[in-house]
Amino acid sequence: MKVVILCGGQGTRLREETEFKPKPMVEVGGRPILWHVMKLYAWYGFNDFVLCLGYRGNMIREYFLNYHAMNSDFTVKLGCQQVQYHGNHDEQNFSVTLAETGENTMTGARLKRVGKYLDDDFFLLTYGDGIADVDIRKSIEFHRAHGKLATVTVVRPHSRFGVVHAGQSGIVEAFAEKPPSEGCNGHVPRVQAVERSVGEWRGSLEGSCSDRAGFRFSRATLAIEGQPGGRR
Repeated sequence: MKVVILCGGQGTRLREETEFKPKPMVEVGGRPILWHVMKLYAWYGFNDFVLCLGYRGNMIREYFLNYHAMNSDFTVKLGCQQVQYHGNHDEQNFSVTLAETGENTMTGARLKRVGKYLDDDFFLLTYGDGIADVDIRKSIEFHRAHGKLATVTVVRPHSRFGVVHAGQSGIVEAFAEKPPSEGCNGHVPRVQAVERSVGEWRGSLEGSCSDRAGFRFSRATLAIEGQPGGRR
């Protein structure tokens, strides 16, 4: 089963880090965010990845082209540049397809452009900054039980601020320190477990191939699953 990872955005909300690198390559604990995302899926047995590249995509290409050398001991004969690697790294069985999808392209068009690399009726979708503690297997089980074209796993976010409840006289009746957000059923924690048959999603995205096209679902096509946890 393929895991599609959206890696092409400009990461404007983290501009101090993304001015010179794509957001998925920002490091957390000495490793790129993208590496942590891929390890999450690999934990559940999914290690066949398709990366939708865009903004500064060449940095992601270079990272994977040099991955073996940067994560292994090796011996190099300088006269002929013959390299002998010693042992294997933990990601030896990863398969990573890197596809250029445009710098300003929206989600629907990116999926359209990597369709030629998706050979199953079922695939998973997430973002290049989607670090979370979501149970991927449970998301898949939820999706199969509801018979929709796509399933998005969400968590209910907590407020960034404390909330004061005051009566009509202005007297404070209650105070909650960063409670779950009111009026919000769920927030996509940048990890989406999404399924769609190849024939169906190709047809439904015919109108979403422009660079600024968005990606919309209706109640008939989308199921929403809530899980505890979310971003770490």
